[in-house]
Amino acid sequence: MNYKSTINWMFEQLPMYQNIGASAYKKDLTNTILLSNHLGNPEQYLKCIHVAGTNGKGSTSHLLASVLQEAGYKVGLYTSPHLKDFKERIKINGTPIEEAFVCEFIEKNKPFFQEHQLSFFEMTVGLAFDYFMQQKTDINIIEVGMGGRLDSTNIITPLISVITNIGIDHTQFLGTTEAQIAFEKAGIIKNKIPVVVGEYTLETKEVFIKKAKESQSELYFASDLIEDTYASSLLGDYQLQNKKTVQQTLNILSKETNFKISKETIKKGFLQVIRNTGLQGRWQQLSEAPKTVCDTAHNPHGLKIVLNQVAHEKFEQLHVVLGVVTDKDLEEILPLFPKNAKYYFCKPAVLRGLEATKLAEQAARFGLLGEVCDSVSKAYQKAQKNASMKDFIYIGGSTFVVAEVL
Repeated sequence: MNYKSTINWMFEQLPMYQNIGASAYKKDLTNTILLSNHLGNPEQYLKCIHVAGTNGKGSTSHLLASVLQEAGYKVGLYTSPHLKDFKERIKINGTPIEEAFVCEFIEKNKPFFQEHQLSFFEMTVGLAFDYFMQQKTDINIIEVGMGGRLDSTNIITPLISVITNIGIDHTQFLGTTEAQIAFEKAGIIKNKIPVVVGEYTLETKEVFIKKAKESQSELYFASDLIEDTYASSLLGDYQLQNKKTVQQTLNILSKETNFKISKETIKKGFLQVIRNTGLQGRWQQLSEAPKTVCDTAHNPHGLKIVLNQVAHEKFEQLHVVLGVVTDKDLEEILPLFPKNAKYYFCKPAVLRGLEATKLAEQAARFGLLGEVCDSVSKAYQKAQKNASMKDFIYIGGSTFVVAEVL
């Protein structure tokens, strides 16, 4: 199979959460362990930093990778989901995995995948670990897909575990309270492995303290320990906490391992993160007049911060291109959006995308009015057509909406 047919087979023939939701979620690590054994346990040869959290884990992972690249290391980076191309999920020093490696890996292991009915995410994790092992990376930043305790990435024993924050999201899998969700995220904490927590509440702090004590792990709350941060090419207001989390993680890495990272390296890594890693979709400005920004924030915790930043922009009229997926709690997120904006409702082009008419009907209940559009691209085009040079266009609601615009 060529690359296109290989990717199509992965997307269409196997369960994948971004397309079908709940039925792709596995409630244990049995298949991941089977796959790891089948591949020769590649994760055992990797030095890793494991990153979980409701929001910010992507930015945190890319910032860590960028700094370590600037320090001269060969850095593997595994993240999800991708925005435009599957290869974005697996990179070494910012360069995506080769198409030939993806094809050869799938072709070689396809009978095993089919026999054990592995999910898209399980075999992608196996692909990443196998690739990083063969490429002999110095260190790898591994982002959790969802949750932590039962996530397929959780077969690694990292140098440091990182939990960015806890918010209410994926409640059908992780629980309905912050404490329940924190318990799932804290599942990445390993015995005697230091853990960094970016943000916490009184409710989640107790969960982290208890788990760290059980695991005999040193626990660091970055928001309490880091005061000053460095400038970054990532401009969203929420990046402040992510930068603190990264700096605390790098402090521990420098003190407790052979990895050496200077303050100058951190400064350069923060400033060059987009160039070094190719990260997109985080308060990303697409044009100047009208100023147009897209952002992948999609749950209450993230949207509150992003929409507050939108509110502080200067403009005559706000235009919002908005699309969501079907399992999003609209009662939680729609009240966060401003009523004085013109909306362009659209459906992201994935199976879980919510029909634009349904989104518009629900939005109207909260005083959010606008046009129903046939696609994300048409919604964006209408916003551009209607906006004056002094207006502001915000594009968001779902990672998949941002992906289509980019």
